[in-house]
Amino acid sequence: MIANTPANPGQNTAIEAACTDHRDVLHAAKTLVAAFASNDSAAYFAAFSEDASFVFHSCATVLATLDDYRQLWASWQAEGFVVLACTSSKPLLTLQGDSAIFVHEVNTRLRIAGEELHSQERETIVFRRQPDSHQWLACHEHLSLLPSS
Repeated sequence: MIANTPANPGQNTAIEAACTDHRDVLHAAKTLVAAFASNDSAAYFAAFSEDASFVFHSCATVLATLDDYRQLWASWQAEGFVVLACTSSKPLLTLQGDSAIFVHEVNTRLRIAGEELHSQERETIVFRRQPDSHQWLACHEHLSLLPSS
């Protein structure tokens, strides 16, 4: 009988860790999108590290911190901004050690000042494993319009 063992005994551990990281980052991304889709500001912002930065096609400036984004979000909400729905599709995830790059397409319905809007965008979210908790938090988000087909 021939035993099926890896040539490198540590190989299985590395593969299992990569699978766990992949699963954990996808879960973090799903949680972030679900919080946004349900207009749950507290849960949405909890998915980001405090030093997160943001680039949105709809903003003239880069938001250098999570607090900058919270302030912008609050001003949007004061103007009647509400997320009605958001769905994610075509996910692509690459792991880079303690960082991960998640790219997907988002189909979003919003209400702004009583008017319902629909957008189709591509989003890149960079996640970083937190050294103290090992939790994956988003540290950068870049949102751009999908090209017209």
